[in-house]
Amino acid sequence: MENIHKRGLFGDHQGKNENELISVSEVKHLQITQIVHYKKSTIQIASLTLDNLKFPEATMQVNSNKDTRILWSGPSNWLLVSTKKDILNSVQKICDDKNFAITDLSHSRAIIELKGSNSKEVLKKGCPININEFKANNCANSVFHGITITIDMINENPETFRIFALRSFGESLYHSITDACLEDGYKGI
Repeated sequence: MENIHKRGLFGDHQGKNENELISVSEVKHLQITQIVHYKKSTIQIASLTLDNLKFPEATMQVNSNKDTRILWSGPSNWLLVSTKKDILNSVQKICDDKNFAITDLSHSRAIIELKGSNSKEVLKKGCPININEFKANNCANSVFHGITITIDMINENPETFRIFALRSFGESLYHSITDACLEDGYKGI
């Protein structure tokens, strides 16, 4: 997305405090791994920790520390997102191939971060789920203007969301998100 992402102020930003505008940025250099626990596995998920984090077992939950986030993606299915370059080695040590399917998705996803007090309002313009109920460390799979996405709420103050999509849809997602931001103005960073 580096060829399309623009830095600066856009939309209805005139006369507004720049620090109160939603910021839109691309997040890069994250390790993204899908982890699926086989039905016939004898390993109990509750007994596992990865980067000192338990695997969340409840819908929409995320367990996180400063480097790593583990998102619940569905029953026995997680998305691990980390700044640690060697996290895949840790995953493979803990999650053997007899009990888990592990897939490196790092280069297959585009990630857009929305940050600001109106971030939920922007997402409501193209996403059918109830964003109002989201709190920090909640996630969900949904769509934004017909593009399949994963939403991860990082923080509540300021509202910070990471939106994941297949890289091939990254440009369309970027245009849809920035278009939804125009009404209130936004800054590309």
